[in-house]
Amino acid sequence: MFRRRGGRYVATFAVDEVRVLRKVATEVVGLLTDGFDHDDPVVGRLFPDVYADDPASSAEVRRYTEGDLKTAKIDQAGAILAALPGNEGGEVRLDAEAAEAWLRALNDARLAMGVRLGVKEGTDLGEELDDAVAADPSSTRVFQLSVYAYLGYLQESLLNALID
Repeated sequence: MFRRRGGRYVATFAVDEVRVLRKVATEVVGLLTDGFDHDDPVVGRLFPDVYADDPASSAEVRRYTEGDLKTAKIDQAGAILAALPGNEGGEVRLDAEAAEAWLRALNDARLAMGVRLGVKEGTDLGEELDDAVAADPSSTRVFQLSVYAYLGYLQESLLNALID
């Protein structure tokens, strides 16, 4: 998907891919703004305690860093929204800074979706998807797992283009 062309990282997106990426990035922004809730397990995953065994120290660190981290995550999701072509699909061209923002935003989106979908470290995504299709091929879970897998593919593609 992504390939290096000169100093840019380029990919062409179909209409449906643009819609999915726009929706995912918009949902991340919503989660970090209007929907920001420390009791939400997704927020906990995106902003983990620095000191797992010392909640007071973690709260103190969070007090000084959370605003900047939240702003950075919103800006990174915004980098996806800003670079996407119109609703007709088309080419995305990223410089190195935008590519790194995309990587971080894709990672945040996958972490959020992973929590919502119950994806753990040892989860076999292919098996999960096969089970979901067998249960109900038109289910929301099939779509969400497919988007999760697609985001992983996109992230890997961009990372490989950056490394090459």
